Amino acid sequence: EPTRLVARRPQVSSDPWHGEGFFQEMGKSECQYLNGNKNVRFLHKYIYNREQRAHFDSDVGRFVADTPLGEPDAKYWNSQPDLLEEEQAAVDRFCRHNYEAATPFITERRVQPKVRVSPMQSSSLPQTNRLVCYVTGFYPAEIEVKWFTNGQEETERVVSTDMIQNRDWTYQVLVMLETTPQHGDTYVCH
Repeated sequence: EPTRLVARRPQVSSDPWHGEGFFQEMGKSECQYLNGNKNVRFLHKYIYNREQRAHFDSDVGRFVADTPLGEPDAKYWNSQPDLLEEEQAAVDRFCRHNYEAATPFITERRVQPKVRVSPMQSSSLPQTNRLVCYVTGFYPAEIEVKWFTNGQEETERVVSTDMIQNRDWTYQVLVMLETTPQHGDTYVCH
């Protein structure tokens, strides 16, 4: 069950200029996986105006009130065995099903990075250059990027950006080496 959003406009008075506003009701389904899909926990959260008021927890097998506003709902929903059974069945129907469908794309997917090196002049130190290693389009996010000068690994003058997620589920990172290139030097980003 995807997240659903319902906006309701209350009518407090017959005067159209008073009582205007929106209240937001939202349901959010969440699956938590441990050891692949061996241990699966399903949470179905009920949110009112950005505040979670109650949730179903498959580990508990019932609805739990998160706020005083959620207490009547949790009590009512827990009194309905068919609803509790339907929510508990979401562990298989929703979580395990989606895990099996998504596993090849998410956990087994591998995309090799594209690597490009470019010089970048430092504005503060005109004699010092930065070599920038653009590492783009890879998946999963775990990657180790190293700089080598004349075959020796550089560790002290290396600065990296945070990992950036692209819209296509790949990642990119920039790794910079501060250096003053000498004639004959070889630089490798790997």
